[in-house]
This record gives sequence, C-alpha cells and structure tokens, in this order.
Amino acid sequence: METETGKSGRNDMVSEAAVRVADFAASEHFRRLFREGMDLVEETASYLDGPGREDAKRLGRAGALAYAAESMTLTTQLMQSASWLLTQRAVNEGEMTPFEAASEKYRLGGKSHPRDGMWPADDDPCPPRLSDLVTRSQNLHERLKRLDDNLFREGPGGAAPGENPLAGQWSALESAFAGRG
Repeated sequence: METETGKSGRNDMVSEAAVRVADFAASEHFRRLFREGMDLVEETASYLDGPGREDAKRLGRAGALAYAAESMTLTTQLMQSASWLLTQRAVNEGEMTPFEAASEKYRLGGKSHPRDGMWPADDDPCPPRLSDLVTRSQNLHERLKRLDDNLFREGPGGAAPGENPLAGQWSALESAFAGRG
C-alpha cells in the first residue's frame, strides 16, 4: 500500500512531466521543429508523387522492389513523426492536455528504421534524393524519440522502459471515481 508521501511524490513527478510537455509545446524550439517536420512530410510526398515515380521506373526489378519497400518505410516513419508533432501542437493549442499526450497511443514508439541491407547488390543504386529523404527522416525520428523520452520521463529516476509514467495516476483516478455513477 502506498503512503500519502508516496502518492504526493508521484503526483509531483506527474505534474513535473505535464509542465515539461506544456512548456515544450509552447516553445520556439517546438515551432521550428514542427515546421521542419511538416516541411519534410510535404517534400517527401512531392518527391514520391513526382520525380520519385520517374526514379523508380529507371530501376530494374530488384531495385524497384527495394524502392517500394524503402518508400513505404519512409512514409510510415514520417507519419509517426508527424502524428507526434501534431499531438504536441494540440497540447499547445489547448485541444489536448499534457496528461492525454502522455498516453501510449500518442507516444513516439519504436526506433528509426535502419537501411542496412535494404538495397539489392545489383546495378540499381538507391536514387540520391530518396536516400537523402530517408536519412533526414531517420534523423528527425531519432530527435523526436529523444524528446519524447525526456518529456514524458517520470522524474529523475524515470519510469521503467515501456511503462507509462502516468499509469499509476490513472489507476488512482479510476479507483477514486469507480464508486460514483
């Protein structure tokens, strides 16, 4: 059973995380990062829908398959990054609380997708523009993942890996309101 001091300490840590999230979402750093991320999404979409199609047509069978896999991975990773950025913007605009943003469904999970072994060992090299977009997307995702980990850490010791730092708080709230209805 948790003591009152334990509950208070946990509440303080949860409050600290909420303050970090709210402060970050309102910062100039976030605005620049948001613009960078959304610009990369737009640039990638323009490439894949235009010049990228021509690049893919010039590839052989193995290269075309690698291009398709690379572009799907790139698109998935960028959509994860964009979703995370949009969640933080929703916090800043008051459409979502920092507590809601801490939910696992809004957190940036996973790792960036390594490219090692993606391209076949034939004469079809990865188109340079696609390679550049993949590298930039990976860098963005890694930066956002570090931010996510830091913003939503529970406190100096942090939560256990994979543990939602607000799970205990949600549990306490559910218990408190369970008998009302």
